[in-house]
Amino acid sequence: MKILITGGAGFLGLHLARFFSKKKYNVYLLDIADFNKKEYPKNCHFINADIRNNALMYRYIKGMDFVIHAAAALPLWKNEEIMKINVGGTNNILKASFENKVKWVIYISSTAVYGVPKKHPIYESDPRVGVGPYGQSKIDAENLCFQYIKKGLNVTIIRPKTFLGTHRLGVFEILFDWIHDGKKIPVIGSGNNRYQLLDIDDLCEAIYLFTKVRPPYKGRTLNTAFNIGAEKFTTIKGDFKIMFEALNSKSRIFPTPAFLVKKALWLFEKLKLSPLYQWVYDTADKDSFVSINKLTKALNWHPRYSNSDALIKAYKWYLKNYKEIKSRGSGVTHTVGWKQGILGLIKKIM
Repeated sequence: MKILITGGAGFLGLHLARFFSKKKYNVYLLDIADFNKKEYPKNCHFINADIRNNALMYRYIKGMDFVIHAAAALPLWKNEEIMKINVGGTNNILKASFENKVKWVIYISSTAVYGVPKKHPIYESDPRVGVGPYGQSKIDAENLCFQYIKKGLNVTIIRPKTFLGTHRLGVFEILFDWIHDGKKIPVIGSGNNRYQLLDIDDLCEAIYLFTKVRPPYKGRTLNTAFNIGAEKFTTIKGDFKIMFEALNSKSRIFPTPAFLVKKALWLFEKLKLSPLYQWVYDTADKDSFVSINKLTKALNWHPRYSNSDALIKAYKWYLKNYKEIKSRGSGVTHTVGWKQGILGLIKKIM
């Protein structure tokens, strides 16, 4: 089977490439960014192309059995780029897949489409309210997927919770840097809220299983949206306590007044002094978890890793590769650390 993975140079793209290569798929990776080919299986095919180029998407999707569309501009990017890449690029992928009669497209969306919900768990049928350009772009891209489903293209939309694992840096590099130095970890509010995460290996396995489902589907509808997140998780305070004890870390949770801290982070964001964007700090002191019943029933499968399992596994990789990671510099993707800005100054007093 030939499978094209957009966003192949990213954190998820790397893990998908490794997973599908082990399953003997013929893996093609597409990204505008450069690939660190040493990290990928030797049998992968690399394509440097921009998903905003409709003609190139038609050329590279032709002959593919499956397309996993994981490419996206992240919230730290410019608003105009976010909309052109996440919406315009997705339209090009769907159009080319439809015209080339691809068997199935799997679109990687986000639970950011739910905004800041007032009730939990969140179900796939709950209202979608985008916070900021990124959240809105994901809703707009999903709407394109639903339009192409009506045209006859097979599309599965996956809405993952924040996922992490080996090679995941970005905002998690800030957290891991503080833990490495034994600092107190400030949380917005008390830390008694339940905040669901997701291990990258569970996400990859679920995506793979969707490519293996064949008709008849026995009542299962795959042309729709599915939430995915860890099945086992406690509170922020509880999951971090498990993590700190397992790592024998000196770090501890440091509760902060939510209202004041959110106002400060909003100001820091507007002044470009902090890498934390609105959806992150708006949801940080609230429950944030989705129902995954629809997905577990469709796939007859359950995630293996809890929140704390995922955190511990990711941090151990970070610790093992600490010197190399610190030599990379910073950026705005998930495979490098983000500049801490004013958070670096706060770290010194924690």
